Amino acid sequence: MAMDVRRTPSPPAPGLRAWLGLLVVLGPVLLVAMDGSVLFLAMPRISAELSPSADQALWILDGYGFAVGSLLIAFGNIGDRYGRLRLLMIGAAVFGTASAGAAFAPSPELLIAFRVLMGVAGATLLPSALAVLSELFTDARRRSQAIGIFAAAFAAGFALGPVVGGQLLAHFWWGSVFLINIPVVALFLLLAPRLLREVRTGGTGRVDARSVALSAAGILLTVYGIKHAAAEGPAAVPFAATGGGVALLWWFVRRQLRLAHPLIDLRLFRDRVFTIAAVTGLLPLAAWSAMAYLGGIYLQSVRGLDASDAALVALPGAVVLTVTTVVTPAVVARTGTRAGLLASHFLVAGGVLLMLPTGVSGGTGWYVASTVVAGFGYGISFSVVADTAVAAVPPERAGAAGAIAETSNELGNALGIALLGSLAALVFRLQGPDLAGTLTETLQVPGITAAAAGRAESAFVTGLHAAALVAGLLHAALGLFTLRHLPSRRRSAAVPAPVR
Repeated sequence: MAMDVRRTPSPPAPGLRAWLGLLVVLGPVLLVAMDGSVLFLAMPRISAELSPSADQALWILDGYGFAVGSLLIAFGNIGDRYGRLRLLMIGAAVFGTASAGAAFAPSPELLIAFRVLMGVAGATLLPSALAVLSELFTDARRRSQAIGIFAAAFAAGFALGPVVGGQLLAHFWWGSVFLINIPVVALFLLLAPRLLREVRTGGTGRVDARSVALSAAGILLTVYGIKHAAAEGPAAVPFAATGGGVALLWWFVRRQLRLAHPLIDLRLFRDRVFTIAAVTGLLPLAAWSAMAYLGGIYLQSVRGLDASDAALVALPGAVVLTVTTVVTPAVVARTGTRAGLLASHFLVAGGVLLMLPTGVSGGTGWYVASTVVAGFGYGISFSVVADTAVAAVPPERAGAAGAIAETSNELGNALGIALLGSLAALVFRLQGPDLAGTLTETLQVPGITAAAAGRAESAFVTGLHAAALVAGLLHAALGLFTLRHLPSRRRSAAVPAPVR
């Protein structure tokens, strides 16, 4: 008997509009990533012009990342309900306006405020951009290619942010690192309505405003307390802030477990593979951001390089990171995700620990070697985390898994500067000459002696080594945990178990 075999028609191949739409979307993606790192080489110049305190300097750097990380999932849900393209347009306009405000901010407080506003706008851009790509590329293979390009652009933005910032500072004032956002935003606002279509899924449930407030307030209070204690010493205010922040985060966790439609589905962490992927999304970004920030100060304030030369020194690591992000999917397809995760953890650990031989009188070569070796690990982690997280859960929970993976990246970027940067600040406060809270401020003290300047530089390098040692040991521990607990082969959750 003849069988009537009917083939499902293949989705149409993406045309010119889809690829042009991808290029347009990549503009905001690059900006969001770059603005997480573009200030690393600019901070000495900003410190000289605005004279922020030690904790203000840290908030200038990572207030942006905390705003993005704490609001990413909330804005993802809002975009589902009210329209991704609409949210992209609003977010891009606010991002451009806040960038202009940051460029001309006359005080540390206003610069922090505009950076936070940029972070709020940035949180609208990433999830909406991914959803719009899914509408442009309906074919699974082409959509996978587009998302791979998206991930590579995001990684390249993070890696090249300090390089771009350093080159701008060689010719212009520090505000130029924000003004470069405006033409990209203007081009996006002009072309996006013509090339992109609205995406709206209706969402499931409402966005729980209390969860958004609890997570944001809990993170900010906890980190504020840690930063304040590291910069100024132990006192009642930082201890109270830290305790209050931890209590709010605990309340947030308990609330997520009770909600029918939680902001973050914490039940996903019951899966060991998903948990390893989420931690891998956070920890390498924490190490990278802390080492890039502290390394930028080391190259300029200790080794005496100008911003342009410091950017060139950082370039090899940035290139390695970007190229690794692009080629990793093809390599991991042959070797497996477990091998990729292990390589990522141990390469980052080894690379970060290569920072330990750096010193006051020499060490630029060790810095380059550190960024290159760690760059391989960072690039691998950027490529495999989202796919690993999504593959570890049932298909109906893939969206929640992907959102958590993105959030772990953003929070890792902010937490690296907040926690490892605070550790370095604490060491500097304990071992430095006690003339000011930061190395840049100390070296600008009128009449400072050569001995005091040398002590300050030595204290900063010791703080850099402490942060590198902690980051390296954490990655080595995560690598050993992955080696022990992550199975070499994992049956897909979508494949049912055999009936016995």
